[in-house]
Amino acid sequence: MQDPQEGAGAVPDTCTAWSETLSESMAGTAAVAASWLCLEQPGPWGRDALLESHLDPGIGARLAERAATSGVRVQLIRRPGRHPDTGADVPRTVYLAHTRPGASWLRRAELTDPARLLDLDFEAFARGEHGGWGLPATEPVLLVCTNGRRDQCCALRGISLLREVGRRHEGKLWETTHTGGHRFAPTAVTLPSGYNYGRLTPHGVDAVLSAATAGKMTTAHCRGRSAFSQPAQAAELVLRENLGEHAGEALNVVSETDGEVVLRHRDGRRWNILVRGSTSPPPRPNSCGKAAVEANTWTVERIRRAPDPE
Repeated sequence: MQDPQEGAGAVPDTCTAWSETLSESMAGTAAVAASWLCLEQPGPWGRDALLESHLDPGIGARLAERAATSGVRVQLIRRPGRHPDTGADVPRTVYLAHTRPGASWLRRAELTDPARLLDLDFEAFARGEHGGWGLPATEPVLLVCTNGRRDQCCALRGISLLREVGRRHEGKLWETTHTGGHRFAPTAVTLPSGYNYGRLTPHGVDAVLSAATAGKMTTAHCRGRSAFSQPAQAAELVLRENLGEHAGEALNVVSETDGEVVLRHRDGRRWNILVRGSTSPPPRPNSCGKAAVEANTWTVERIRRAPDPE
């Protein structure tokens, strides 16, 4: 790979260093999933964590299959710090979250047998129906990717971040498996809103959790809302910046057609936003050890206020 800045010195040696050196945009890079299932699993995680951890691989395979057919995203989580596996019969925390604006929720339960999760109606869950499972969680949570077997940057930067902020946000922070976007590490997703963040700093974590607790979001470090497609993620973030809008449930996607995203504010206003996808040189690795490729980027080319409906 060539140095992205001629004469600027040595070639970056990690995917995050490449991304930072190129000032790569993060807008529109969040994982796309409206519903999230997060299962506490102590102990080590492999590259394919559902199949390569101390979770029964049969259960992991069936959860992965249900996730693939329903669109629900399944994450393993563990508490920050040392995490020895204390045995199969120890209660573990499970979160269910739905992230669509105006219908978002977060529910929590404790269970000792992960096989019980196979009884969930994944199709209904994907639609935003919890069926009374668990109890409402009273505070948002932030899941920080630390899956080092998937990418070294996530482990090094994610764990370092949690060491700095863990004590002042106890109970709201969890380590999690791969959420996408290694090159933006430390990466995280906040639930129940589903906003994904990258290149997080301790101050950034404080801001994200403070905003989420107040029913708001912050556009700083934000990659997009997981309930939206990636073009719509980029459109929403630009519109939020233009409006100075930080209320978490203020904007929703009405439609997407031929690169145009229609966004509606909860007060009834609408905007037609033209988003163009392209690739951005030079090639760089999406993850450490992978071949260099040009990055996919989303550019908002036009924002037009739509006439108010009669």
